[in-house]
Parts: sequence; structure tokens; C-alpha cells
Amino acid sequence: MNKSKITLLARELRKKQTPEEKLLWEELRNRRLNGLKFLRQHPMIYENDPHKGLLFFIADFYCAEKRLVIELDGKIHDFQKEYDANRDFILKQLNLRILRIKNEELKDMNKVKRKILNC
Repeated sequence: MNKSKITLLARELRKKQTPEEKLLWEELRNRRLNGLKFLRQHPMIYENDPHKGLLFFIADFYCAEKRLVIELDGKIHDFQKEYDANRDFILKQLNLRILRIKNEELKDMNKVKRKILNC
């Protein structure tokens, strides 16, 4: 896949946020969390394969200043643990930190924000 198609995909995902993503985005957008800049549905390109094109993941949220990827985990993640582990491994190879937050944790937003700041 090329960069422009990846960008279009990310834009579409931004339009189709889950309620949980919307909730966390309201806390992170416009540098609301300690002045840190977060991006949502951000493409993380990890390889340029000559046959397949760019290989990538789309992070739910990304903060370049902290090199932090935040993933909100809903029920579907209970069934894709191997995929998530592989994805985390690849992102760690790019010197990124990954914070996985279960959707249920968003009920205590102050705790979630502390978790993010402590990464």
C-alpha cells in the first residue's frame, strides 16, 4: 500500500471512532494532557517491502514526544492476543512504547491519564 492510501485509511478510521476512542480523544486533543501533542489513528510505517509496498499499523493514539503508542482494547482483543503481541513486538523494535488500555479502564479517566503520564 502506498502512503496516500494509508493516509486515506487513517482519515476514514478517524471518522468512525468508537465511543471509547472519542472519550479518550477529548482528554488528549489540543495538548490538554500536560501540553503533550497526541495524534489519533496515526499510521506507523515499519517496513517498505518491495513486493507489498509499505507495511504499517494504525495506532489509536500516538505521542511523538514520548514515543508512545496508546491502544484501546475492546472485547475483540481477547481473541487476537497473538496479533497484538506481534504488533507490540514490531513497534518496540522501532523504539516505541506501547500502552494498552482496556475500554473498561476509561471509567476512571484520572487513573488513565496518570498511566499515560507515567509512561
